[in-house]
Amino acid sequence: MSGSHDLPITTANELPGAVIRENLGVSFGLIVRSMGFAKGFTAGIKALRAGEVSEYTEVLEDSRRHAIDRMVQNAQLLGANAIVGMRFDTSEIGQQLTEIVAYGTAVKVEPA
Repeated sequence: MSGSHDLPITTANELPGAVIRENLGVSFGLIVRSMGFAKGFTAGIKALRAGEVSEYTEVLEDSRRHAIDRMVQNAQLLGANAIVGMRFDTSEIGQQLTEIVAYGTAVKVEPA
């Protein structure tokens, strides 16, 4: 569950201590990111040696946070007060862009 949003988010299909009263459908947040030339060049040099490429890690962490924020906004537009079954998916668009999507089921829950 994420602690930085107004509504609970879980990768589970149910929320402990709550009962799902209504399934409002899929909620998603999408972002497409480019590394940028400077970071891409530095990351490319670092990738030649073993170990973490922190430039890529930083961009992907930031992108996932943005995707979650957008998913939450979408769920709130649907009238949800929670998201269950949350997942991430990523894909590359060409050689320069990465698509990150966060998705889950927007639901209305009540305390059990």
